[in-house]
Amino acid sequence: MEMQEILAIYGTEYKQMTKTLLQEADLEERILNKECKIGIKPNLVAPSEASYGATTHSEIVAGIIEYLQERDFSNLVMLESSWVGDKTAEAAEVCGYYELSERYHVPFIDLQKDTYQTYFCQGMELKICDEVKSLDFLINVPVMKGHCQTKITCALKNLKGLIPNCEKRHFHAMGLHEPIAHLAAEIVPDFTVVDSICGDWDFEDGGNPVELNRILAATDPVLCDAYVCHFMGYEVEEVPYIKMAEALGAGDACWENVQLRELNTPKQGEYIPKERKVVEVCDAVEEVESCSACYGYLLPALWRLKEEGLLQNLTEKICIGQGYHGKAGKLGVGNCTRGFQNYVKGCPPTEEEIYEFLKNYIIFMQNV
Repeated sequence: MEMQEILAIYGTEYKQMTKTLLQEADLEERILNKECKIGIKPNLVAPSEASYGATTHSEIVAGIIEYLQERDFSNLVMLESSWVGDKTAEAAEVCGYYELSERYHVPFIDLQKDTYQTYFCQGMELKICDEVKSLDFLINVPVMKGHCQTKITCALKNLKGLIPNCEKRHFHAMGLHEPIAHLAAEIVPDFTVVDSICGDWDFEDGGNPVELNRILAATDPVLCDAYVCHFMGYEVEEVPYIKMAEALGAGDACWENVQLRELNTPKQGEYIPKERKVVEVCDAVEEVESCSACYGYLLPALWRLKEEGLLQNLTEKICIGQGYHGKAGKLGVGNCTRGFQNYVKGCPPTEEEIYEFLKNYIIFMQNV
């Protein structure tokens, strides 16, 4: 498999599809020796079943493990940390990763409980979990999906699960794109397997899955994300961290260089969503350095209000993010806006809490 190649396979037998992809990519030959410590990093952003469109299907990771164990690679670990506000242990349980761990005797490491060190990453200091630095080979297994702040999330942003929660908050304070690029330059995945089965193209915590029944394999994570941008209808320039990562030497950001090799053909044509729910509701928000979980729960709540015809009656902007610490205002979401006249408590508050609060607020203001 060449660096500019992206392999694609279609179907519903996800474990076998994954093994076929890895065999076609000749993954075994990319790993130095049988004793290498190999890390498998899925996306377990929240305790949400994979069919919801947010998390990596466990069958894909099962396929990776079986492929490696059948070739006598035995020093394997799965590792991940959920977003701030949810517990990795709950996500791993809901998504079937503890069951995988027992079945294949592969440890699952909760990086929310790991120690960490600070590293100088191409001009930026970043905290990275110690288990990550102990790996000899990293297999990144992201979900291809949308994101409320970066438009897409796939290979590069999935690496954010390898840092402690305190650094995740710091990433948002720095605006996400630049630290994601520097992290990608420090931790370059050795191989990427993309869960493109049914990712949600609007919300990173799922709810609106787009069924493609496809799995991708790539060796260049930057080129992978550039291709995903193009596939999802965005220009690479609309997702700044991709070009930033290229400038730092992490890979190629020119999607035109992709050599897509399909191992079979889909049974039905690809369905590409024509609307973006995020775009339709984000005008109601004033966001400054918000964490993904808080913002990620706000937007689907707003979509529900829009569908009910209530959002159009909201006359003020909803403020959210760390940038509102210690400031006053009228309407906010999350504890960062506790100085506001009206705010939803929580760090983060849930989608249901936000929805109920804003619904009651809008109805009350209509009757004043």
